[in-house]
Amino acid sequence: MSTMRAITQAAFGGAEVLEVVRVPRPEPLPTEVLVRVHAAGVNPVDWKTRAGGGMAGVLGEPPFVLGWDVSGVVEQVGFGVTTLQAGDPVYGMPWFPRPAGAYADYVT
Repeated sequence: MSTMRAITQAAFGGAEVLEVVRVPRPEPLPTEVLVRVHAAGVNPVDWKTRAGGGMAGVLGEPPFVLGWDVSGVVEQVGFGVTTLQAGDPVYGMPWFPRPAGAYADYVT
């Protein structure tokens, strides 16, 4: 299995709880695409969740990878995807309010 870099946190707190680690690269499920992340947004929901507020009630206890706003390029398409292909530039807010993990090299 391929790995990627991701910014995770093992506890709630300030920016000091963020750590770069290697995690498994996600695989797109049917109707999903794998996006190579070029940029991820840092919004109030991100820092509030990092500190234990925001969407922490939905995500549960750390460890987790934050980030919902993302832009990048489609790397791979899952079965059933007909509107996008590898190489297409994309941006969006995947999965909100569920975990999306945009603070990483790749996101589905």
